[in-house]
Amino acid sequence: MKNILVTGANGFIGSNLVKRLISERYKVRSLVRKTSDLSFLNGLDTEIIYGDINDIESLQQAMQGIDLVFHVAGLAADWGPYAVFDKVNYKGTQNVAKTASKAGVKKLVYISTVAFHGFGKVNMTEESPVAKNLIPYAETKYKAEQWLWQFQNQTDMHITAVRPGNVYGINDRTFMLKYLAAMQTGKFMEINKGRSKTCPVFIDNLIDIITLVGRENKANGQAFIATDGLDINWHTFNTKLADALGVKLPKMSIPYSVAYPVAKIYYGIHQTLRLKSEPFLTPYRVNNGGKDYHFSIGKLQSFFDYKPRIEIDEAVEKTVAWYNKVNG
Repeated sequence: MKNILVTGANGFIGSNLVKRLISERYKVRSLVRKTSDLSFLNGLDTEIIYGDINDIESLQQAMQGIDLVFHVAGLAADWGPYAVFDKVNYKGTQNVAKTASKAGVKKLVYISTVAFHGFGKVNMTEESPVAKNLIPYAETKYKAEQWLWQFQNQTDMHITAVRPGNVYGINDRTFMLKYLAAMQTGKFMEINKGRSKTCPVFIDNLIDIITLVGRENKANGQAFIATDGLDINWHTFNTKLADALGVKLPKMSIPYSVAYPVAKIYYGIHQTLRLKSEPFLTPYRVNNGGKDYHFSIGKLQSFFDYKPRIEIDEAVEKTVAWYNKVNG
């Protein structure tokens, strides 16, 4: 499959995926909105198509002559109204899949999330139950993935889902840019002293997984959790980041029993006042840092004998080097 479309190509995951595919000599078409920041795509040999996953006409144009679609576009945030997430993550995915199928696309790889499995457990798998009281992001991503498995029975197009853990690395403006800045300025604290297990996946390793399942037929009809497979807690991860930054990790810590109620109150006020600014603290962020959030990559290993190519120390060094470059 030589002709590939990437939706959400200008973002963190999308731009790294486009760069990799071009390096592997695929012909890559990038679907982006007219208002998108295209700085991550500058200098890359990709055909730019302006459109939107809720604009069928632009999708029809983007799908012409395409063999494989990587559907990366989505709204990833832990706050905001449900209707907005539903329009982008659920209805947008339906539009992409239906249009791709009609255009004769052979395969669609959907970038899902582990978030709908929830918190408080370790070694969760693809078969682990769905959590209750999901945030709109996780609920709509789950709903979209479930719809895709139903749609698979109505089309000749193959479908695969990848559920990434906590992605970090180069071009990560959403999480790591702010996280490292807080650490560097001392405006940083752990929850429960960082004892909870976490699920990092370095962007290059995630791209390895995404392209792997895109190539392999035995991935068809399957969902795969994508992390670096580490048995690691937040304190260990944070210490590595601080060491690479050349700063001391702030010793400040807040108990989960205090942080969670504060986050609920703060977020509730934010919602009541309908503030458009990003809340400083949310229940999701407190759960992510204060409860075990850990997954097995046993399925990836059993299907493909997969092993992360880049180990954590190198991944952290690359991430911090990018951060330092961005910050001059």
